[in-house]
Amino acid sequence: MAIPFLSLKALNQPYTAELEAVFHQFLDKGFYMLSDRVKQFEDEFAAFCSAPFCVGVANGLDAIELILQSLELEKGAEVIVPANTYYATILAVLNAGMTPVLVEPDPHTFLLDAETAEKAVTEKTAALLAVNLYGKMCDYDALSALARKYNLKLITDAAQSHGALYKGSTDCPGTDAIAYSFYPTKNLGALSDAGAVITRHEALARNVRARRNYGSEVRYQFDYLGKNSRLSELQAAFLSVKLNHLNRETERRRALAVRYLSEIKNEKLVLPPGETAGEDAWHLFVIRTRRREDLKVHLQNAGIGFDVHYPTPPHRQKALSFLHPLRFPVTEEIHDTVLSIPLNGTLSDRDADHIITTLNQF
Repeated sequence: MAIPFLSLKALNQPYTAELEAVFHQFLDKGFYMLSDRVKQFEDEFAAFCSAPFCVGVANGLDAIELILQSLELEKGAEVIVPANTYYATILAVLNAGMTPVLVEPDPHTFLLDAETAEKAVTEKTAALLAVNLYGKMCDYDALSALARKYNLKLITDAAQSHGALYKGSTDCPGTDAIAYSFYPTKNLGALSDAGAVITRHEALARNVRARRNYGSEVRYQFDYLGKNSRLSELQAAFLSVKLNHLNRETERRRALAVRYLSEIKNEKLVLPPGETAGEDAWHLFVIRTRRREDLKVHLQNAGIGFDVHYPTPPHRQKALSFLHPLRFPVTEEIHDTVLSIPLNGTLSDRDADHIITTLNQF
């Protein structure tokens, strides 16, 4: 029995007919950039996120970068970021000309913690950049209260939390803007790179919309030093198709996660927190063990795929050598011990049985 960590072909197979249909419509229409399909998806995804404005962009990295630029924060301003986030979150801050300030995450949830973040606030701090890691929403009541206390912007990297809920809502309350990635492996994935910015602020949406298109609101007139970060008509059409099925995919992921949480019983393994299992998007199911290399071999022998999200923390990356002197024991422990097991809508109950039994036998 072979169970891949994730098969994109299998993940998209149920939508083949619909995807082919919109592809032919795309060819017949002959409009390839920033036309009706992009507008349609923007309206649909804004409604899905319980927000008034969505701006489609080329990818999730650009989404964060364009938010930071459109907020017109001072160059070099400090942005507080969880130290265990994916490298791209920090890269976006640097690309926007600002200074990332890394802080340890909550050791239970792996998310940005308001109390820890507050200790890092200085007179140069301009924003908090929360990350809904693995598909779990941050504590937005606490983070928005912190942002108000110090007059900070609150931004979310939601690249892994499509469909996640916070107190029953898909909104991240108190945020100024939310960045989404639709990279093919995401819960809502395009068939290429794609991304979006969600916001409740009309002026910010207008600014992002201009900056994604070289800085232009009116053709051949440029108000900002923007970039080419446009969501394509084709990927927008694909995303509209898959958005119709996202709730079903999310419910399957939640059902599998609940099974894992209740049936994996092995003292050598630490499972993710399950208090909000019914609200998390479960982009990843990440376990921890100090015997990770042994577990890899055990899973390989059982034909079960896996991945590590992520093996090297940002402050140890070669490209971020200026962060090398920093020490983050919680973050380093996370990166040294995590391992992601298969969890997506293509898994059968029999697959889940095999995964659970294999982990219990480790």
